[in-house]
Amino acid sequence: MTAASSMGSRVLSIARSWIGTPYVHQACLKGVGCDCLGLIRGVYAELYGHEPERPPAYSPDWAEETGEETMRDAARRHLIEIPLDEAGPGDVASFRLKANAPAKRAST
Repeated sequence: MTAASSMGSRVLSIARSWIGTPYVHQACLKGVGCDCLGLIRGVYAELYGHEPERPPAYSPDWAEETGEETMRDAARRHLIEIPLDEAGPGDVASFRLKANAPAKRAST
């Protein structure tokens, strides 16, 4: 098993342990509530023992309000960007809900 596949397996195992956690905007607490960013933060914290950074308060439509690539920029500070066709189990993907809109959803 390669280091990358071993890490992917660890990420998937941790992410699966969050199954059943209800959606709660801005939350990041396994079994209590999280949003997509909270899930990524929680998995990262379980892997590394700390959150990568604490996000500021954000509204459900934050990306539409500012038009800034806040999520993408934060991901680039803490993750290694790879081409989509190289993504595998445990990698994080962020995506846009509409063309020309900021990326504001993520999944592992």
